[in-house]
Amino acid sequence: MRAIVLEQFGPIDNLKEAEVPIPVPSAGEVLIKISAVSVNPIDYKTRQGKGANNWTSFVLPEILGWDLSGTVVALGADVTEWKVGDEVFGSIGFPGLGRVDAEYAVAQAGHLARKPSAIRHEEAAAASMAGLTAWQALTRLTRPERGQRVLVHAASGGVGHMAVQIAKAFGAHVTGTSSSANRDFVLSLGADAHIDYRSLGIEDYPHDFDFVFDPLGGDATFRSLDLVKKGGTVVSILPQHGPRIFAEAAAKGVAFDFVLMQSRSDDMGEVAKLLADGAIRPRIAKTFPLSELGQAHALLETGRTAGKIVLTV
Repeated sequence: MRAIVLEQFGPIDNLKEAEVPIPVPSAGEVLIKISAVSVNPIDYKTRQGKGANNWTSFVLPEILGWDLSGTVVALGADVTEWKVGDEVFGSIGFPGLGRVDAEYAVAQAGHLARKPSAIRHEEAAAASMAGLTAWQALTRLTRPERGQRVLVHAASGGVGHMAVQIAKAFGAHVTGTSSSANRDFVLSLGADAHIDYRSLGIEDYPHDFDFVFDPLGGDATFRSLDLVKKGGTVVSILPQHGPRIFAEAAAKGVAFDFVLMQSRSDDMGEVAKLLADGAIRPRIAKTFPLSELGQAHALLETGRTAGKIVLTV
C-alpha cells in the first residue's frame, strides 16, 4: 500500500512516500480502507521529535497520524461490534500510535464510531481528534450546564471551533477568542460573544465565567484561573504546567484539570451523535491529497488555520 513514512525526526522533507505492506488486524482489531485523514498540531510536533515522542516509543521509519474515516475491510478475531463494509471514523491509537497516513490502517475496534450517513468522510476525519478532545475536556471534570458562561480560547482553531459548538449544544453561553480576522467565523459557530485577543489582554477579559477551555497552555492557563468564578472550572489540553497550576487553582477555589485525549469509542460515539444531529460541524480550511502531507504540515505549522486540514486518500 501507499503510505507517507517519517524516516527521521525533523523537517518536512523527512516525510517520504513509500510502498509498505498492508497491515493485518490482530485480535480485537479491524482493517480499514482509508478515505480521508486529518492532521493536528500533535502530528507536526511528533514529526519534529516532540509531541507523542515524549511518551511513546518510536522506532523509525514510522507512519504518523491518528484521524481517519473509511470502510472496514477485514476483521481480527473476537471483533463483534463491526462487520466488513461498515463506514467508521475515529482518532485511533492515541496516546500511542495511529499510523493512518496511508491507504490502510488497523484500529482497535474500541476506538471507532460509526460514521453518520449524512457526513462525508472528509468531515468525519476532521471531527475526530478535535471533536474527541473537545468532548473529553468539556465533560471529564464537569459538563457546562445550560445558561452557564463558557470561555473558549483559540476558538477558531481545530479543537477550539469544535469546543464552541459542543458547549453550545450543552446550552451554555459561549465566548470565543480569536483574532479579529476570524471574528465572523467564531460567531458563525454559535458563539454568543467574541474577544479579539490581539486588542484585549487576557487580564481584561470578563471575570465571570463558569468554565474556561484552554488549548493555549503556558501563561494563558494561569491567567485563566482569574477569569472563572469561585467554584468554576479551567481545563487545559496542554501538559506543560506541573504541580504549580493545581496549587494555584486550589488556592483560588477553582477546579483545574489537564486532559490528554484518549481514543475511546464511547466518547467518539457521542461526537458522532452530535454530527448526525447537525449540532456540530467541522470547518475544513483546506484539503490536500495524501501525497501532499508535507504541505498540510507546513500550513498547520503557520498557526493561522481556521478549522481543520484534511487529506483525501
